[in-house]
Amino acid sequence: MIADLGTLTLTELCDKAADKFKKRVAFEVYRDDYTYNRFTYAEFFRMSVQFAALLSSLGVRRGDRVMILSENSPEWVIAYFGIAHTAAVSVPVLSDFSEVQIANIGVHTEVSAVCVSTKLFPKTSMLIKKMEEITSTSVPLIHLDSIAAEDGEGNGEQIRVTLYGVTKTLPLVQTAARASVEDVSENDLASIIYTSGTLSTSKAVMLSHKNIVWTAHASRSLMKVYPRDRLISVIPLAHTYECVLGLLAAVMSGASIVYLDRPPSPSALLPAIQALRPTIMIAVPLFIEKIYRSQIAPRLQKSLLSRCPLTRSMAIKIAGRRLLGIFGGALRFFGVGGAPLSEDVEIFLRKAQFPYSPGYGLTETSPLVSGTAPYRFPMRSAGSVLTGVEVRIAGTGADVIGEIHVRGPNVMLGYYKDEAKTREAFTEDGWFKTGDLGFLDKKNHLFVRGRLKALILGPSGENIYPEEIESLLYTSDLVEDALVCSGSRGEIVALVRLNEKAQTAIAALSDNIEELKNAVNKRLASFSRINRIEIRREPFEKTPTAKIKRFLYP
Repeated sequence: MIADLGTLTLTELCDKAADKFKKRVAFEVYRDDYTYNRFTYAEFFRMSVQFAALLSSLGVRRGDRVMILSENSPEWVIAYFGIAHTAAVSVPVLSDFSEVQIANIGVHTEVSAVCVSTKLFPKTSMLIKKMEEITSTSVPLIHLDSIAAEDGEGNGEQIRVTLYGVTKTLPLVQTAARASVEDVSENDLASIIYTSGTLSTSKAVMLSHKNIVWTAHASRSLMKVYPRDRLISVIPLAHTYECVLGLLAAVMSGASIVYLDRPPSPSALLPAIQALRPTIMIAVPLFIEKIYRSQIAPRLQKSLLSRCPLTRSMAIKIAGRRLLGIFGGALRFFGVGGAPLSEDVEIFLRKAQFPYSPGYGLTETSPLVSGTAPYRFPMRSAGSVLTGVEVRIAGTGADVIGEIHVRGPNVMLGYYKDEAKTREAFTEDGWFKTGDLGFLDKKNHLFVRGRLKALILGPSGENIYPEEIESLLYTSDLVEDALVCSGSRGEIVALVRLNEKAQTAIAALSDNIEELKNAVNKRLASFSRINRIEIRREPFEKTPTAKIKRFLYP
């Protein structure tokens, strides 16, 4: 671990990591049965600075915005730190954003350059056209895939750039590394992150160098990372959760990160996990929930040991060892965030002694507010409030539910070009309003109950938390996705998408749905019981952390 960063900036982090971990492998890519495109920490620093020199040669200056539109890769990281070394501002964009969204983001931030992968290159055409109409100049497109040399060892010395529709190969200039780095201060704007929220359209969150690096450093209290650790990247780097905890916290400790050369579907990811045997993973709940329900739960239910009360505990621990084996057998920290973990899955993970660790946060909090080391937290909590961060529950005492307010060095600078939304997001005394409901227990453990705007009022003013009802629906082996909302007459409606197995059982479908409704309602207070279940044929639209975008559905 880097003991003293001096200043909490991305440039200082990159510099210190190169000095301390020089020849250790920082990043590589996995394909089938081998890794390639390997960068040591020394090479990572050198190429980040060379990338900064390239940006400068293309006219990028301090404070300019530079878009990153790419799948996860070592080149994404080089571009991210290269932009920081130029004292410019990165604008990471999720790869599944539409061409229209990408163009709107580019125009909104007035990007000076776009770092793009070959696969996503076609999505830049509308952006380039709009920017040319507005500025009468062409925005350079930097082909990230062309950084690495053909030998795949991170020694590439040239890169392709498209300008005015013409693609040229330019040298990555050899520089006197540290002399070419722009001075950056902790409070300088480092990144603008466009959220893909559940309750509204995107917001442009401004995060400073201190916001990002401080949070990565503070995460050490819950996630111990060492140079011997190996991580596999699953969540998009354009999401702050992965960027801060899956990248910066690892770089801070000299760990090695592996990126996949294809989307991290189970068919691609599980063989990679088996081969690479990661020690740390950061993921969304849906990932482990699917593995549990498809590979663990069915066998556990059939096990003779699990049917006997005296031996069920033993059966669960055996199943836990099998789950650990699916993850390669070396896993010691499995971070779960971005959405709540289903209750039935969490109960199993706890009993099976699987090293999972829940956390809570938002893009606006860089992103961590609370978290925990494995095994050291009460069930259904999001861990303890991060040291150095303050949390209060609006207008309530201990164990009473209210809106979660946050204050600390992790809280954003504001929303880009939107002073009105920024003012709305903060209380008069300077606390950030998360829009989430929860409570703190006496030991400062945070429990999150759901979104404030998703809250449903019962017939006599009772608070109904849709997420809790959805969690019960997910325990059924029929349900793929569920969203609970209020109907036009105030009734409680569950929109449910069935899994493939359930969809094939057409004959018994109506009986099964009625049984599901009754089973869930038995576990709910009378005022929050489901009145009807509506079956959806089409998938729900989701955020990158697999949360349903509630604002799109009645």
